[in-house]
Amino acid sequence: METYLVHPDKIQEKALKAFLKALEVPYEIKKDNPLPAHVVSGIKQGKEDIKAGKSLSLEEFKEKISAI
Repeated sequence: METYLVHPDKIQEKALKAFLKALEVPYEIKKDNPLPAHVVSGIKQGKEDIKAGKSLSLEEFKEKISAI
């Protein structure tokens, strides 16, 4: 068995559901696609770093990277 991921708009969604139902193809709808825990924790850590002043402007970054 294979899995297909499709991203229909509202009109296409209605037609797709009717098509799958007519062919008696089982399907499920997943509306939320939560981020993995390691991504969420990385975002949180990044926000904390910014609040703590641990960040560089783009110009500072360019200056540091060009010195390497």
